[in-house]
Amino acid sequence: MPKLNRILSALAVATAMVLPAHAQDTIKFKAIGQPLATGLIQKNKEQPFFENFAAKTGLPIEVDYKPIDTLGIKDTEQLRVMKAGLFDIVSLRISQNSRDEPTLLGLDLVGASPDYATGRKVAKAYFDTVDARLQQQFNVKLLGVWPFGPQILFCKKPISKLADIKGMKVRTYDQNLAKFIELVGGTPVPISFADTHQSLSLGVVDCAITGPSSANSAGWPEVTTHQMPLGFQMALNGYAISMKAWNSLKPDQQAKLKTAFEGLTDDIWTYSESLFQDALNCNTGKDPCTTGKKFNLVNVPPSAADIELVRSAVSKVSLPVWAEVCDKSNPTCSQKWSATVGPVLGLAAK
Repeated sequence: MPKLNRILSALAVATAMVLPAHAQDTIKFKAIGQPLATGLIQKNKEQPFFENFAAKTGLPIEVDYKPIDTLGIKDTEQLRVMKAGLFDIVSLRISQNSRDEPTLLGLDLVGASPDYATGRKVAKAYFDTVDARLQQQFNVKLLGVWPFGPQILFCKKPISKLADIKGMKVRTYDQNLAKFIELVGGTPVPISFADTHQSLSLGVVDCAITGPSSANSAGWPEVTTHQMPLGFQMALNGYAISMKAWNSLKPDQQAKLKTAFEGLTDDIWTYSESLFQDALNCNTGKDPCTTGKKFNLVNVPPSAADIELVRSAVSKVSLPVWAEVCDKSNPTCSQKWSATVGPVLGLAAK
């Protein structure tokens, strides 16, 4: 018996030594990041956060982070690969995945978020609706929403007003924006961000829409001549985690993770706004220009009529077009949008 007691005591000590270490075993997650081609938000905010994940979150989590354009996965397939369990966290490209889940696009209808302050209010108002839908349909939980910033017009032909794009081919990235370009008289051409520089260079399109900082990073001013700083959409993106990964964490760990992502997205909102004005300056060769390369685009200030045309797009085009599509797959889609985002924009609920 004494020998057995000694063995049991030794096992008890060994178990006591193992348990704390086991409790702190590193959790490993796989994450999809934004494309490298999108520039400074990916480079200076997102990637450092994921590469220093344990320090940023205070959790024993190590993340294998890969920008999506290094993975051989299309940015329109993010929700599908998450649902299939291939990744744990995704830097979700909202408009690009709206074909798989139209509810997403309610975050960023054309004309709904002409500035950062309004964009924040819209994102906050609609966050819970999107989160619930992603959990239901894709087993994915939304952790935060952030903007690349106002998406503006770049053209390789002279323009003096928005109506000048009539008859021109314009690169777009979602159906909502495409319908608006049609309204103005342009021909929308869906092209991925990575392929747009070449498409402008070869004349596949005459104009293209993106944020000024992303355009600067990707060299669009090399193949365009005019820039119109009129925001069509805020280019909202999000961070989401698979419910399997989320449920593997304890409640206190979930709270820490949520707080860390809220901090990251708050930081990106602020950074995005500073980048926007600086990039507008860089693209037209003005100072201060601290974040990009100087070019010599002609800046075309939008007129009051241009601004009103985009603002009115919500009720005239983007909301009705989106509602028809979204309500087919999600019967309460537009109703929930009108109840949550409608008041933010001063639109009466239907």
